[in-house]
Amino acid sequence: MDKRASPVYEFSGFRLIPSERLLLRNGGVVPLTHKVFDILLLLVRNSGQLIEKEEMLHAVWPEQYVEEHNLTVSMSALRKALGETHDKHEYIETVPKHGYRFIANVREVSADRVAMRSPLSGIHSLAVLPFVNVGADRSAEYLCDGITESIIASLSRLSQLRVMAYSSVFRYKGMNADPQDVGRGLGVRSVVIGRVLRLDGRLTISTELVDATTGWQLWGAHYDRELPDLLTVQHEIATEISENLRLRLTGEQKRLLAKRYTDSIEAYHLYLQGRYNWNKRTPTGTQKAVEYFEQAIRHDPHYALAYAGLADSYNLMAGNSGLPPRETFPKAKATALKALEIDNTLAEAHTSLSLVRYLFDWEWCAAEQGFQRAIELNPNYATAHHWYGEFLVLSRQFDEGFEELIQAQTLDPLSLPINADIGQYYFFTRQYERAVEQLKSALELEPNFVRALALLGWTFEQMGRFEAAIAKFEEATALSGSRTLIVAGLGHAHAVSGNRAEAVKILESLKEQSCRLYVSPYEIAVIHVALEDNEAAFAYLEDACDDHSVWLSWLEVDPRLDTLRTDARFERLLAKVRSK
Repeated sequence: MDKRASPVYEFSGFRLIPSERLLLRNGGVVPLTHKVFDILLLLVRNSGQLIEKEEMLHAVWPEQYVEEHNLTVSMSALRKALGETHDKHEYIETVPKHGYRFIANVREVSADRVAMRSPLSGIHSLAVLPFVNVGADRSAEYLCDGITESIIASLSRLSQLRVMAYSSVFRYKGMNADPQDVGRGLGVRSVVIGRVLRLDGRLTISTELVDATTGWQLWGAHYDRELPDLLTVQHEIATEISENLRLRLTGEQKRLLAKRYTDSIEAYHLYLQGRYNWNKRTPTGTQKAVEYFEQAIRHDPHYALAYAGLADSYNLMAGNSGLPPRETFPKAKATALKALEIDNTLAEAHTSLSLVRYLFDWEWCAAEQGFQRAIELNPNYATAHHWYGEFLVLSRQFDEGFEELIQAQTLDPLSLPINADIGQYYFFTRQYERAVEQLKSALELEPNFVRALALLGWTFEQMGRFEAAIAKFEEATALSGSRTLIVAGLGHAHAVSGNRAEAVKILESLKEQSCRLYVSPYEIAVIHVALEDNEAAFAYLEDACDDHSVWLSWLEVDPRLDTLRTDARFERLLAKVRSK
């Protein structure tokens, strides 16, 4: 069918284009998940008519049983996207106990007419595939990944363009993927492909922009430059892409595309190597990233992005490196603050600082404001939506947290941590069957993903499937090198399954380890809870408070602590953690 024959709907400054699955407001893209878009389209096409809840559930989730909660969460996300507030509904009317009605005036126009009078028929979603290193110099690999990430970072600041996050496109590295397959897999309309050759101090970069629907090339270019010209070339590529997507950029957006965070090519190359190692998400990679970022800062002490990279690295170490929180979080905070002192428009730095604010400083209100500022500065920054979503879930703002996690998944659909943390949302909200389904989906992306395996173990345990839980914990323990958080989960599972002797053995082993390396007292406390030793459990939770353990952020939602919640000591602990 000719897509141009499909009608377009306009209401109150919005334009809904079904053929492109796109909602625009005053020329800018309003990001919506697939289901939220389907709900809006159903309402708009039936403007003025009552749509019963059952009818909506059947239309949006055909051949799939879902609870009304899903509809409530999706409707809340839609209201937020349209700009509605709790006390002012100008688009959607709720008919109590029945359903919903779209009440704004809707005008239907032909797509042909829209295309003739407006540039909004351009493409508004994009994936930049990892640039390919075509030379024999394997050490240039960091350059290819760095160019890719830099172009993504530049374009993601354009509110009218939905740009896939680096972690999702990175999964296509080395696959020689077909752009149309990528478009279908990531739900984007266009794909950028690039190749890099570094030879004798020169760079040869070839790029092309492909329409993922038709497979046609929309634009292509070839650059042959000296290595120091890399900063300029990346700006040219990002600008050419935006122009060939027919995006109408404001003066501020053009300034953002042209922005250079350093004039030192040496500092920039060191920064790229830092990000290359940081993206490995391994202890060794993270330590190397710290070294490269520090070298970049020595070359350019005003390099805000390098400070933000340091903050991200120290945050990654927290809870994963055997180092105490008081050794990692203050460094993350100091470097994030330094980045913002140099440039307070860095969404990455606001996001990293917000993580420290609530996990270590326990300044939850300041953290929320920081996450919101990061998303305002860069609506395409998946990590900001992800960490803000997790923050909201831990604050028991479950519906709002779920919305942010789904938005993060929309921007970064192949991210292992995001997919696992949607499973964690179901775990914390006691929707265990859904948690299992989601976590298994995450493991289909990477069968050895430790976080998903551990979450699956915790979930099976709450379902009473103790053998399955223990098996998952043992698998995760082996893969993680006996990470103490997972070993503690194994001890808890043995205790609740009745194998008290094995639980005590693991407990004593963790206590012995704590004399040599950092073991969070929270991890020891949960085993004492399972052994019904509440006095010891509270003693270790108090120690966790003294340490500002990262896992205290789970205090309000962790099902393993449910037997403690009626004790006055638990309320006092919670008051400490949530005092600001």
